[in-house]
Order: sequence, then C-alpha cells, then structure tokens
Amino acid sequence: MGIQFGWGLQMANMSSIYENLGAKPEDIPALWLAAPLTGLLVQPIIGYLSDRTWHPRLGRRRPFFLIGAILSSLCLFVMPNASALWMAAGLLWILDSSINISMEPFRAFVADKLPENQRTIGFSMQSFFIGVGATIASALPWIFTHWFNVNSTSAHGHVADNVKWSFYIGGIAFLGAVLYTVFTTKEYPPTEEELAEKKAEKKGLLRGVNEIVYAMTHMPKRMKQLALVQFVTWPGLFLMWFYYTPTVANDIFGGEVGSKAYSDGQNFAGLTYSFENIVTFIFALALPFLAGKFGKKWTHFICLMIGGLGLISINLIHGSDSSYGLFIVMGLVGIAWCSILSMPYAMLADCLPENKIGIYMGIFNFFIVLPEIIASLFFGKVMENVLDGSRIAAVTIGGCLLILAGILTLRIKEEKAA
Repeated sequence: MGIQFGWGLQMANMSSIYENLGAKPEDIPALWLAAPLTGLLVQPIIGYLSDRTWHPRLGRRRPFFLIGAILSSLCLFVMPNASALWMAAGLLWILDSSINISMEPFRAFVADKLPENQRTIGFSMQSFFIGVGATIASALPWIFTHWFNVNSTSAHGHVADNVKWSFYIGGIAFLGAVLYTVFTTKEYPPTEEELAEKKAEKKGLLRGVNEIVYAMTHMPKRMKQLALVQFVTWPGLFLMWFYYTPTVANDIFGGEVGSKAYSDGQNFAGLTYSFENIVTFIFALALPFLAGKFGKKWTHFICLMIGGLGLISINLIHGSDSSYGLFIVMGLVGIAWCSILSMPYAMLADCLPENKIGIYMGIFNFFIVLPEIIASLFFGKVMENVLDGSRIAAVTIGGCLLILAGILTLRIKEEKAA
C-alpha cells in the first residue's frame, strides 16, 4: 500500500509536471524512460540478491523493503521542488530505482509466505492494498484543493502547491507503511543445510550475471506465454499513464498549460485515477472467486477486454460537461488493472522453482519494461509525425493493446508445469 504512494503520485502527476516545466507532448515518452530502465536493471539484481540474503533480524526480503522505502521517501520530498525539466527527470530516475528496490521482493514475499493453493488469494489481496494506496495517492491533489483550499495553479516552471503537499504526504505514507510491514511480519528462516549452502556458494557479480542469464534461457513454457501477454499489456498502460492526464486537461477541459482549466482537468484526472483504484481494491475481493469459477486464464482475458474497451470509450466524452463519463472509463480500466496486478503472477508462481522465485520474478519484469523502453524511445516520433500530437489517439491505441493482450492470454496452458 505504501509503495503505491510513489507510483500513484507519479502516474497521475509526472506528465503534467513535465509540461509545467516546459516539455512538449512528443517529449513525454522519453522523459518517462526512467521507470523501465531502472526496472530492467534493478529488479533482476534485487531478485537475485534477495533469494540469497538472510539477515538474523530482518530476514530475506525485508532489508530491501526498508532500504528502498527510505530512499523513495526522500525523493518524494524533493521531486515537487524541481525547478527545471532536467532536475525532475533526474529525480525520477532515482525515485524509480528506489521504488524498484522495495517493490521487486514483494511478489516473491507473497509466494514465500503462501502455499500454492492460497497464492491467488494472496496476490488478489496484494491488488486490494495496491488499490487502496493508489486511490488515496491519486486523489491527494484534488483533496488539497477542494477540502483545504490549497492553490492548484502555478507560474510556468513551477509545481502547484497542491501537488507539492501531495508528494510530501506521499513520502511520509510510503515510509510509514513499509516500516509497518518490516517490523510486523516474519519470514520462514532457511534450514541449517540451506544456510551452509549459502555460505559455500561462490559470490560475485559474474556469478550473479551467469545465474540471471541461465534463468532467462531456461524459462518455463508458461512463463514464456505469459511474457508475451505482458509485453503487449504494459505498453497499453504506459500510453494511458503518458497521456491520460494531459488528454483530460487539454482535450476534454480545453485548458492550456498554466491555465485554471488545465489545472482543473489535471485535478479531475487524478480524481478519476483514484476512482479507478477504488474499483481495483473492491474488485480484488471478487477476483479469487472468479478465478476459481472460470480459471485464471479466462478471468484475465475478460478483465483485459473490459479495460481495453474502457480506454477506447474516452472518445465518447466531449467537453468538461460530460467529464463524469471518465469515471466509467477509469472504472473499467480498474477491473483490468486489478487482474494485471495479480493473475499473471498467480499463474507464474505455480510453475517456478521455489528457490528461484525472486530471480524469475525479476526477469518477468523484463517483459514489462522492455516495451516501455521501446515506447519511450520511439512513440514520441509517432506522436509528432503520425498522430500530429493527438493525446487522445495515444490513449485509444493503449486500449487496443489491452484488447490484443486479452486475446493472447487465451494461448496460455493452465495445467501445472513440471
């Protein structure tokens, strides 16, 4: 839940912060490059290290939760005070690296703690608390403006006060929630034999690289099938995160950067992100039942189709008078988001060797970040030369990609892998 204050504030506000600091629409994808590249580099390394860590007091995964939370919280305090575009972009690199240090071991942590027949429920509950955290984080700028009369507009080159205070509260919440987890959970200790093996293992960077490469070349068949689904799913989400808030502020509310209409649209978009996450944590309660009744594969297929149709339906909303239809758009996306956060990992965990869950979860993240890197490097040119800067067209393409990912889900074989 705490980690989502980092991601939620970032998803709902970074594109607008960049535009306030002078970025053009075609610049936005490249400025988001921090998230995928840090994930690509950090997650498999942290997964490898956490598989091989045992601290007498903090256990296997919790040392990484703690280090990442401290660094992330510091970044959340500094980010809204960035006075130049390069400064905000640089801080995002540090923030995303730190969030990935905390986040990567969490999925392995769920698999560590639960037997196979409880993992669907475990990952669904993780989706529930992700939804709770992201709901609050996304709504914070709107809450500060409408409940506490904090100013939501700012001069060009500055971040509005309501966004600043949202990041400050987010930093406190991130650290507090992760500390609660660190100090109130326990991990199953390794046996004496496992500890002896860890001490006897060769250590060093080269061994780690070799293990990561070996794991990549020996992925279970089901992991390869899920990887393709992820590779198509996440660009659809990235396009939404890149352009949804600017689409609402510019195309639906008709505002220009720095105007009241633009800030109203930005705050309203954050509110609909919040509603998306309310749907996510409520739907998480039903997801284990649906997966038990229809199977994980069919449940994920249906959810992705619903989310894709939701994003495409943004084209039916014209002007701020019909802006409440955005709650329907993001509510449908919330159903897909709930499944994306849990079903692929529940299907994956069942086919992984128990002593390599961390490293395989890190490698699985490749198929999230590689398409984002591609989108970040090349979609700016598509925006400029093909879509003529149309933000709403980019969001629509995102919806089409979610539908395609749903169709690809049907290729997955649900029987347990050897």
